Amino acid sequence: MSSTSSPANKATLKAGLSVKGVSKEFQSRGRTVQALDDIALSLPAGKVGVLLGPSGCGKSTLLRMVAGLEQPSAGSIRLNDRIVDQPGRDRGMVFQDYTSFPWLSVRENVAYGLKINGDRNALNEGTVDYFIRAVGLEKFAEAYPHQLSGGMRQRVAIARTLANYPELLLMDEPFGALDPETRWQMQDLLLDVVRKERTTVLVVSHDIEEALYLGDTVFFLSRHPGRLKETIGTGFKAALPPGDREAFLQSDDYRRLELHIRRLMRDEGRQAA
Repeated sequence: MSSTSSPANKATLKAGLSVKGVSKEFQSRGRTVQALDDIALSLPAGKVGVLLGPSGCGKSTLLRMVAGLEQPSAGSIRLNDRIVDQPGRDRGMVFQDYTSFPWLSVRENVAYGLKINGDRNALNEGTVDYFIRAVGLEKFAEAYPHQLSGGMRQRVAIARTLANYPELLLMDEPFGALDPETRWQMQDLLLDVVRKERTTVLVVSHDIEEALYLGDTVFFLSRHPGRLKETIGTGFKAALPPGDREAFLQSDDYRRLELHIRRLMRDEGRQAA
């Protein structure tokens, strides 16, 4: 992976996410359904946060509200002290489904957002090539999505999103459809790229190992309606060799937190039953 610095040095952009008292209600068949209740959390600039919890706890709903794709019924969401009330270029989103345009090459896919936004400076500064190299696809720059594996197509989506230099990268179970080996590679790729770019990241995951490996902070949500049940820090990773998954998995702190989260999951299951 290239160690070249970002073309325009836009990586110095910082973001801090603040969610205060956020609730979300839906109308379904004539009745009100509460998906989220009084969520309050904060994610410092340059950190990775993971939303984790049982199915139906509102993780993706919260992510969509942070993206500006849905509006909270109560409370507020701020990014770098700016109210979030609609989609914006300061946020980029990567979905679980591969979202590359099949009629465009890798290079054209990565350049797409810059072109529609008229960002000629970024195009001229080599931003597209920089992020293609950053995700390890320089040999496939002229290939089309149908010629790529699932992991490669997700790399394209990540490169296209990062090329717009979002202050906050949002990811909804981005590696859930990949096989374990490819998923591990993509997790390492994500950590490498976003830390070089100093991007703030909020990820939805259903996998405990992934949550603890990726996240500086794990936000555990309770079952419907979703409430923030616990905020879990992963500071123990600072003492481990970077990128050493075996050391991570064998760490006593990892095992302790994994067991703790499994107990939280079981408690939520019992309450639902």
